Amino acid sequence: MSCPRLPRAKQGGFVLLEIMIAVAIFALGVAGLGNAMVSCLEAQRLKQDAERARLALQNRMFEIQANPAMPDDYKRKRLTGGNSDLTMIEKRTALQLRNDEGAVMGGLNEVSLTVEWESSGTSASRTLSFYLLRGN
Repeated sequence: MSCPRLPRAKQGGFVLLEIMIAVAIFALGVAGLGNAMVSCLEAQRLKQDAERARLALQNRMFEIQANPAMPDDYKRKRLTGGNSDLTMIEKRTALQLRNDEGAVMGGLNEVSLTVEWESSGTSASRTLSFYLLRGN
């Protein structure tokens, strides 16, 4: 017993339909890859922004540590050059810690550096805190 064959005109319609379905599936795949590529590029840009902020914080910390003068209690300034979209906030707090004998240990400060910036319409920030010992 053999299978009934469709007329040639009907077979051509099935081939056209199969090709249209294959093209639609391919187009959906390409659109999905496009969205994935946009997401990867955005993630890379966010990573670069965070790295620039980290380097700005690190550089400022080294400047403060190398300078023998005491940093200001509070300072907010816009950075210049390639980091002109970053704002640096510096806060210094004198710590009143006591040693084992109860004497106040002078000259110990906590410095907190924060970098703020706008990224894709939202605010982002990174903070670095460290201790600084300066003579009374």
